[in-house]
Amino acid sequence: MKNNENKKEFVKEITNIEEDFAQWYTDIVLKAELADYTAVKGFITIKPYGYAIWENIQKYADDKFKERGVKNLSMPVLIPESLLEKEKEHVEGFAPEVAWVTMGGGEELEERLCIRPTSETIFSTMYSKWLSSWRDLPYLYNQWCNVLRWEKETRPFLRSREFLWQEGHTIHETAEEAKEFTLEILEIYADVIENLLAIPVLKGRKTKTEQFAGAEATYTVETLMHDGRALQGGTSHYFGQNFSKPFDIKFQNREGKEEYAYQTSWGISTRLIGAVIMAHGDNRGLKLPPRVAPIQVVIVPVAAHKEGVKEKAEELYKILQEKYRVELDLREQYSPGYKFNDWEMKGVPVRIEIGPRDIEAGKCVVVRRDTLEKIEVNLNELSEKLNEILEEIQKNMYDICVQRVKDKTTIAHNMDEFVNNLNTNQGYVRAMWCGDAECEDKIHEMTGAKSRCIPFEQEHLGDKCVYCGKPTTKMVVWGRQY
Repeated sequence: MKNNENKKEFVKEITNIEEDFAQWYTDIVLKAELADYTAVKGFITIKPYGYAIWENIQKYADDKFKERGVKNLSMPVLIPESLLEKEKEHVEGFAPEVAWVTMGGGEELEERLCIRPTSETIFSTMYSKWLSSWRDLPYLYNQWCNVLRWEKETRPFLRSREFLWQEGHTIHETAEEAKEFTLEILEIYADVIENLLAIPVLKGRKTKTEQFAGAEATYTVETLMHDGRALQGGTSHYFGQNFSKPFDIKFQNREGKEEYAYQTSWGISTRLIGAVIMAHGDNRGLKLPPRVAPIQVVIVPVAAHKEGVKEKAEELYKILQEKYRVELDLREQYSPGYKFNDWEMKGVPVRIEIGPRDIEAGKCVVVRRDTLEKIEVNLNELSEKLNEILEEIQKNMYDICVQRVKDKTTIAHNMDEFVNNLNTNQGYVRAMWCGDAECEDKIHEMTGAKSRCIPFEQEHLGDKCVYCGKPTTKMVVWGRQY
């Protein structure tokens, strides 16, 4: 009874997920100690537990990039205004979000400096300086850094004014090679989100309205959250020669003639932490997939003051830390019940409870965060059994999200169906589209939904555009977004 009371009392600290999803999300960010607000509006501090999740994402993705030959470097955070203005479409796309530095060392600067919202222009300037021959290509470079975008409405991880990300910028000898690389990176992003974060993705091409400013084509991996809203997980852009011409990125080709290089750009950010929270969390708090969890296993001794309990817990900790990311909770000021709730809030995939009776029986209790199932495990089989349980949790969390996508994906043949589907079962809406940007805008005005992508896997749902009724062969997935 006491444990049940503790759980009820603890859950009161977060808003019910079904009653106010936005407030629930904020509660989780704060209570699970992922981030906190700062004195500067729109800027957050990512706390150690949240940053550890980012480090695991970063390591997984960085290893994949390096397998493909990508090398890391670092570019300046400040970009001269004259550089930003070289690519007209690009600067227009980012102008509302740019923050400017006008003073330095107490003196007014001769030229305004932009705090990078993205780094295409500075990369392009350096590539123009470094490149001379086709033999130098490709340049496969990436940086892990922070960027600044002056968002009007902010929410931790989802739309912070300053956020962490990686931005890859590559140049290639041919258009075909650049296009191929753009799609290879998209597959890496799908791998990160599906296999590390246990969230299924929808892959496709953005419409012209939604593509990156200055790109010839933008490809995306889209995800669906608990409340049926979409979240863009990552994008990969093919620029063609849109930046190489204004920035004079030329090389001597195999025939000895000057030619402009072909360019790509791609990025994922700390927004993925927000995706993990919203795709997996529940009314007990955060729920982390084992592969990305900073702590995969927590050991909580029960009746730790009794002889042999603490010692046995420490023994287990030493054995398990060779194979898992494990924490031993020996905090004396808190009861076991409080600790159980605390680690559930933080989303640790597995909790091990061990007390005097368990030790006497040569067993412990393993509790799964995803299902709250309690499993008795022999201590001599624990290390091996944990591996099996963690893999089951990873798969189960992915499967739950896959089922959500199925349940929240509908088809619309006309606008009445489109509006009804979104209002009764918010999620992805599949519908035919004529390709006219005006129809795309009208759909957004009517429903609040935007085109998520033109999926690589096309379906023929009819012959007419869902909005205007004109003939079409293009199926688009729509949804309200974060």
